[in-house]
Amino acid sequence: MASFFSVFRSRRVGWLTPIGFAAGLPFLLSQGSLQTWLTVEKVDVSTIGLFTLVGVPYNLKFLWAPLLDRYSLPGFGRRRGWMLAFQALIAAFVFALGLLGVQGNLAIVAALALGLSFVSASFDVVVDAHRTDLLAPSERAAGTATFVTGYRVALNVTGALALILADTVTWRWLYFAFAALMALGLWFTWRVPEPEMKAAPRTLTEAVVEPFIDFFRRKGALIALAFVISFRVGDTIATTMITPFLIRTVGFSQAEVGTVNKFFGSLAAIAGSFLGGAVVAKWGLRRPLFVLGGLAALTNVLYAVLAHTGKSFPMLFIAVGFDSFAGGMGSAAFVAFLMTLAASRYSATQYALLTSVSSVGGRALGAWSGFLARELGWSLFFLITAAFILPALLFIAILPRSVEAANATPEAEPPPPRPPGC
Repeated sequence: MASFFSVFRSRRVGWLTPIGFAAGLPFLLSQGSLQTWLTVEKVDVSTIGLFTLVGVPYNLKFLWAPLLDRYSLPGFGRRRGWMLAFQALIAAFVFALGLLGVQGNLAIVAALALGLSFVSASFDVVVDAHRTDLLAPSERAAGTATFVTGYRVALNVTGALALILADTVTWRWLYFAFAALMALGLWFTWRVPEPEMKAAPRTLTEAVVEPFIDFFRRKGALIALAFVISFRVGDTIATTMITPFLIRTVGFSQAEVGTVNKFFGSLAAIAGSFLGGAVVAKWGLRRPLFVLGGLAALTNVLYAVLAHTGKSFPMLFIAVGFDSFAGGMGSAAFVAFLMTLAASRYSATQYALLTSVSSVGGRALGAWSGFLARELGWSLFFLITAAFILPALLFIAILPRSVEAANATPEAEPPPPRPPGC
């Protein structure tokens, strides 16, 4: 068992926990937690569904990712400089949302949420490129697991903890606290080592055009894109409506949802991501992607069962536990797969393209999730989201291995340099 998890001993892998925390903190503040805030303020469920569209920058980040590959901010390195800048902007947008509140003009709230999504998506671009450049190929699934650990802890802070505290503290003050926490995280980002880099693209044209040429001339590139697009569609659609479903339809309180769906679910997802990382390190990517991806989708059926049973804590724990654990395993394999597709010279652009298209289907349909749930009923809604995994399983089964990037990254590298101040 010790050898099974030995890949987690790498220092490179360990560095990714605080980075994951910084990346995870803003996500729910423009997505799930904001939707919960809107739910509590009795905003119509159809409008809440439309707020999914503020996450569109996550789908379009590949458009400006070449700029982040081509240019760097002086003094902090090609990756870390951008990470620090975007993290400061995230803190500013979160503070502004808290200052305004959602009881005012919803158009202004949406604009601020859109701005937060833009800088958060940009932060993700450089964070993902940093992780891809830092890790050896054999460490990528394990690195994903430690990154997800930090990410999930942040989701607990902005999700579970926020829902529990929201019964006694206003959401506006919670957003102020999250802005301060994000600002404090700048210290950790400053200490993270800058990976040794290949030369940046010499011209903007090279930074924009070459990453796409490099990817699309590989055999199986279109199949790979089809898989990436379809893998998370059902999960994204279901996740958008889980909190309104549990609070409004089933009748759980905010604190109950925070404790079970957010806190317990995050712990299960962290455990699943570590197991998924170890499985991929031992058996490779293809079989785990197929098996774990299918298993993660099938767990949506458990929410359909919960719609029939009504308010039941045992059923809630079962649904959330299995869904989160399987989702954590599947995500570790999926993210490691995306990293194998990104060439190190163009890691920011290619990884941004892949992560953008990975959510484009779910984002587009997620905007209509409230309408679908209302028209179809919750049971049929969750059953349909589970079926969305079937095309992805077909694509991964026929995907040629030649589509993976031929990176000249060694399996084992010397430890990264110590960060400033150590």
